Amino acid sequence: MKSGETFISETEEWAALQSHVSEIQKLHLKDLIREEARFKACNMEHNGVYVDFSRQCITEETLDLLESLAEKADLKGKIAAMFNGEHINSTEDRAVLHAALRAPKNEVIKNDGVDVVPDVHAVLNKIKGFSDLVRNGEWLGATGKPLTNVVAVGIGGSFLGPLFVHTALRTHPESASYARGRKLRFLANVDPVDVAHTLNDLDPETTLVVVVSKTFTTAETMLNARTVRAWIVANLGKDAVSKHMVAVSTNLKLVKEFGIDPNNAFAFWDWVGGRYSVTSAVGILPLALHYGFGIAEKFLAGAWDIDNHFRSAPLRENLPVMLGLLSVWNVSFMGFGQRAILPYTQALSKLAPHIQQVSMESNGKGVDVNGNRVPYATGEVDFGEPGTNGQHSFYQLIHQGRVIPCDFIGSIKSQQSVYLKGEIVSNHDELMCNFFAQADALAVGKSPVELRAEGVPDHLIPHKTFTGNRPSLSMLLPKLDAYTTGQLLAIYEHRVAVQGFVWGINSFDQWGVELGKVLATRVRTIVNSTRTDGRRVGPEDGLNISTTSLLNRYLDGKTKLLYPEPHDVFPCDLLDDQYCSTKELMGEEQEVEEEENKYS
Repeated sequence: MKSGETFISETEEWAALQSHVSEIQKLHLKDLIREEARFKACNMEHNGVYVDFSRQCITEETLDLLESLAEKADLKGKIAAMFNGEHINSTEDRAVLHAALRAPKNEVIKNDGVDVVPDVHAVLNKIKGFSDLVRNGEWLGATGKPLTNVVAVGIGGSFLGPLFVHTALRTHPESASYARGRKLRFLANVDPVDVAHTLNDLDPETTLVVVVSKTFTTAETMLNARTVRAWIVANLGKDAVSKHMVAVSTNLKLVKEFGIDPNNAFAFWDWVGGRYSVTSAVGILPLALHYGFGIAEKFLAGAWDIDNHFRSAPLRENLPVMLGLLSVWNVSFMGFGQRAILPYTQALSKLAPHIQQVSMESNGKGVDVNGNRVPYATGEVDFGEPGTNGQHSFYQLIHQGRVIPCDFIGSIKSQQSVYLKGEIVSNHDELMCNFFAQADALAVGKSPVELRAEGVPDHLIPHKTFTGNRPSLSMLLPKLDAYTTGQLLAIYEHRVAVQGFVWGINSFDQWGVELGKVLATRVRTIVNSTRTDGRRVGPEDGLNISTTSLLNRYLDGKTKLLYPEPHDVFPCDLLDDQYCSTKELMGEEQEVEEEENKYS
């Protein structure tokens, strides 16, 4: 380390927390959750979002010590630096301003001395204008039909974030009413099976494709974009591309070369990281096309509500701050390196995959902002599944295996209310009964004494014992709609930032994803060479023995594809839809007719 550089772990505040761990390990949650004063210190509410973290392995002293650590790490100063547009993404020399994407018009948020809010709203106005034209039937496809289907092509944050929001909104009555008669699908995986699934039963005449790539060079996205373009051209002709494809990109030259009118390109900026981009045109354009701009605005307003709260609330009253500090406590002090995200609403089924990227790509770092190897654990392994599905999947491990802190997320009102005559509770009540019970089961457990009192045979007691003392928090939303979806997104985004600020790492770069891309480019060149030259991979290609063997096994077992004379093997060889079936049927009929003519 250079002179003057220190780790947060070298401070007295960190040492105090380390010493405190032994005190916590003597306590049990079944006792702690009975303390009324502690409970009052362990729950908070902001604008309808209620969080109870009294089932975390903490005391009031723990909270005091975590607040002292946050102050030592200059957490408030780092939050201010983010909103002030300082280049806190130091390795890429960029500001981190995803909060500006949802800022009201009267806010001033600067990057390099220039207010970015007017530019943000210029793009939002363009999205509103375009989405209104499409939804009103004024923007028509090449054959004069309205465009009622949208396919968003992107990967990583360009896919996971928008998919999470879409899944959250599609069953909400208001949102669903605006989307009636329309389809929104996302294409991310370069696997042609994903293309087939995405385009299945879509009519190219009524389909609009949104290609999301900042540089318009992302390998997987651009291959998928070219594949979908081939589908459009095969059915509607080359001139249809400009009517059926638009872009979210800053590279207008490549957008134009692709065949998309640069006027139909929607901008975003280098101060928006991919995993934080759902509130940019990346997510807002497809969402506005499907649900209308009004719903997209409510989503942005919910996110800004938390942004403003995060920026201004004192540490102990700040939801993202307190949740982030609890994660630091669990990971770096208690040794809990995983977190389960457990929404008790099916509409949040895509929350965990999105937060998986937001959290693990942000905080999966082994060095601090100065490039020094950190001597403490950072980041956490995130996974999750909606309740009650998860209960019949991995809860066994959570209850009786390793200790994994859990986020339980529920809503007071269901998006779809069902109550059957003769049932003692509604369907949503049944779901939420599990939401409440699971947190207590983890915290309290069940002892051998209780099992014996119930008459459980001795040989089964070890198997039926629940140790309890397993931490969780419960988040209760008033309902799940566009506004609260925005709140939930921003809570997790800023919670991740808090962890990174305390750990002293850069939560806004992602160099760990680069090496695989570079190696894939090399392998791609070798595969092309073997196809073109009709040879096997050999020592001259410079790969290790294992990769050489795997590649040859793959190439030997695959249908022969020769690249010197390429031709499109799409769409009808991959996609089984009505257009392909019709063409194939017509072709078969023609073959039969020709065969019959031979003998007539």
